[in-house]
Amino acid sequence: MSVFLGSISGIITILVMVLIGYLLAERGWFDDKSSAILARLVTQIGLPCYMIETIIGRFSASDLKEMLPQLRYPALSMTILLGIALAIAQIFRVDKSHRGLFASMFFNSNTVFVGLPINQALFGDRSIPYVLVYYMCNTTFFWTIGLYLIQRDGQSKHSLNWIDSLKKILSPPLLGFILGVVLVLFNVKLPHFVIADLTYLGNITIPLSMIFIGLSISKVGLKNLALGKDNLLILLGRFVIAPLLMAIMVMPTRLPHLMKEVFIIQSAMPVMTNAPVVSRLYGADADYAAAMVTETTVITVIVIPTLMVLLG
Repeated sequence: MSVFLGSISGIITILVMVLIGYLLAERGWFDDKSSAILARLVTQIGLPCYMIETIIGRFSASDLKEMLPQLRYPALSMTILLGIALAIAQIFRVDKSHRGLFASMFFNSNTVFVGLPINQALFGDRSIPYVLVYYMCNTTFFWTIGLYLIQRDGQSKHSLNWIDSLKKILSPPLLGFILGVVLVLFNVKLPHFVIADLTYLGNITIPLSMIFIGLSISKVGLKNLALGKDNLLILLGRFVIAPLLMAIMVMPTRLPHLMKEVFIIQSAMPVMTNAPVVSRLYGADADYAAAMVTETTVITVIVIPTLMVLLG
């Protein structure tokens, strides 16, 4: 019971910030331009600083050398999930207009905007390294295979542009992570004022991320949500199949218990917030993507405490 209550407390902390973003959007505080600025502040300023400060402040070189090889677990999990998604799309006759988008949303999760603050609320700062390991794998899969699948749904045909995909993968957050790793491995000490600046700027990441989620929910509109067959299958993939598969993979291993918990929680995160943007860019079903981002984000409030009880 204490595990459940602790999980609920952590989720409520996150939910309050999401609610603030939603209410501010409903009151007209933000338009499309300002919400885009908010997202850029998080992804290009706050999150890279947060990554660097976290890595250099909490890890030694030996810690990193032991942690990074564990990328194989999320990579294998996402590969299997992709196969399951494609099979389910055929068996249940998912609408062909968004079949690629369906598969992309099925095997990719929101590891930063939602995953990072939830893991920090549940496990504290000690969980951040494992969150970042999962994030590295997730962002690589989304901007390669996931992007290709969404492009395939578009009204015009696109081939996978590896140069553009590489630029997306090497995003500011991931570059911040890599820089932090390099600094630790080469034992580079940053001046105190630089670390202080990184800390202050990094601290905007979680609250602004949650406010952005609130804006996104407001933009879609709760009245426009529906639970059709294709929607329910995404919920099944995100919240049942993905965490169950990850649990089967990591529980028998000798990985640190916290890493196992973080990997399972990360696998059960909502749909990527980038999915609607990319869908709109390539003429795919952006409304379906936006609805799934909202539905999975809202349902996370129920799923995560349940998972924590099962893990406990």
